[in-house]
Amino acid sequence: MVVLEGDGDAATMTPEDVEKSEPKITNPLSLEIFRIIKDAQQQHGLRHGDFQRYRGFCSRRIRRLRKVLKIPQGDRRHYRRRDVTSTHLTSSNSENRLLCVPLLQAERAWAHAMQLRQEANTEPRKKFHLISRLKKACAHAHLLLQLCEESGVCDARTQLEAGAYAAWLSGALLVELQQWRPAAESLKRAQIVLENLCAALPEDERIIYKQKVEELNPSLRYCAYNIGDESAAGDLVAMRGQGLIENLDSLMAQAKESRSGVMHEVEWRGRRVTVRPEKVRLFLIALQDMDKSIANATTAQAKIDILENILMDCKDAISAIKDEIKNDPKLKTASETQMSSINYLLSYLMYLRLARTIERNNLMIQQAEEARKTNTPIDGKKVRPQDLTRLYEIILQNYTELQQLPGFENDSTYQQEIETQVKAYKAFRCYYIAQVLTGLRRFREALAMLERCSSYTADSIKNKHQEKQILEKLRVLEKDIESCKFEVHADSVLEDEEDEDKYVGKAYKDKKPLVDRLDDYREDTQVLTKNPNIYKLPPPMEAVPCKPLFFDLACNFIEFPNLDDKTGVANKKQGAGITGLVKGFLGWGKGGQ
Repeated sequence: MVVLEGDGDAATMTPEDVEKSEPKITNPLSLEIFRIIKDAQQQHGLRHGDFQRYRGFCSRRIRRLRKVLKIPQGDRRHYRRRDVTSTHLTSSNSENRLLCVPLLQAERAWAHAMQLRQEANTEPRKKFHLISRLKKACAHAHLLLQLCEESGVCDARTQLEAGAYAAWLSGALLVELQQWRPAAESLKRAQIVLENLCAALPEDERIIYKQKVEELNPSLRYCAYNIGDESAAGDLVAMRGQGLIENLDSLMAQAKESRSGVMHEVEWRGRRVTVRPEKVRLFLIALQDMDKSIANATTAQAKIDILENILMDCKDAISAIKDEIKNDPKLKTASETQMSSINYLLSYLMYLRLARTIERNNLMIQQAEEARKTNTPIDGKKVRPQDLTRLYEIILQNYTELQQLPGFENDSTYQQEIETQVKAYKAFRCYYIAQVLTGLRRFREALAMLERCSSYTADSIKNKHQEKQILEKLRVLEKDIESCKFEVHADSVLEDEEDEDKYVGKAYKDKKPLVDRLDDYREDTQVLTKNPNIYKLPPPMEAVPCKPLFFDLACNFIEFPNLDDKTGVANKKQGAGITGLVKGFLGWGKGGQ
């Protein structure tokens, strides 16, 4: 019995009541231990074997976490040790970062030990310090495992990873202490857990665990060699009776159930993809309830509003994935045989966006057709066939984008499904284009368009993979095509009769001059007026070829005949000569006299 002190009254509670009164954690804590430490090691020195740099990073990170989580170890003057306990994890404001504190403490001690191993080559005494640091790392790792198991707020995957991590550090310590058989047991325990995690996780998350399993193989072979029994390593595979291995199967089942209950992965066209970005995960969870919301909506406009909100969220999710790909160059690379998971997820979201856009446009078409039948305007405008043609054109553009989705250009099944829908929507578009042409009194083009519409409709109805809703619309369209053909034919005949009546017994005026329409007989009274339209004066300007350039060049080399005798120039010269002779003979014209 537990006695609680209240406001003057004492109440007794049984342990069962205490357990019921504790707050239940609805969302279990999750920590991907091996992925976190792998990323931290690659980004902070271990890519180049710089353990000191990684150790400094762990210290700074622990200091920041303690400050944010409000669990400092004393003040500036006094030190008071404060570890993360189960109380912290079961409180109402618990979070995943609480588990990072013991994890980083273990990593800091392990990094210090590896730094001392490098220095022990020249200073053997540092090996003792190395062992003490490894013991410290094991203590923190087992504290992390204890928190995950006893608190009851961590999911199964976190417990498995914490157990494998603690077993690995214990094996590393026992190898340094040259206790070969216990070391082999610990390392094999960690290897079995990691292998089972690989089997349960999606393909893109297995790389880190496979690498860790391969790292353990040399240590296991070394332990087996020192034991002296070559078959010792093989016998350890059957070990499942102690420690973490005894509840391995149940934990693996819990991990699969937790992954299926929360939107951590999505399956599309036979492939399962892990969803990492939080914004994408929230969008996919909200998408599950969208169909119910659309079904409960009473009007087409309400359904359109719901779809537009979903499209905005989908756009944000696509931007989040593109930013993740842009920030991490490794995600851009895909294998030769199969595209990467992040790119596959991006294609899936683009498919969702285009599919929901097509659904929204279909609702807009439905709304426009109903308004057209009842002759009611939408947004103050009367619905025309051009408006419906434009909507069907947008749908066909969306299907074209669906055909060009990355990774599905060569998927024959997918392309065939899209082509089936495209042919049906082409039939609807041709029908409304024919109505537009009929309104423009272009009856021949309208009949040709109706013939094409009839061909598309027949092919779409024969297709077995056609959607039921579209198939019903196609059957209605097939009847409308026949009636529309008769209407267009009747309108064309009536127009010909009107043209004949227009020229009989009525004055006819034409802007063409009479010379251009001599083959057509019309009673044109304008010809008998004062200004008859017989020929256009002045005639229109016509382009003529210019003078060839070589005549200008040859002009300087042509010798023209002497025409002085014909122009009278020769006679004038002769008269002037006789007069001068007489003047000179008689002495006239001399300036000195």
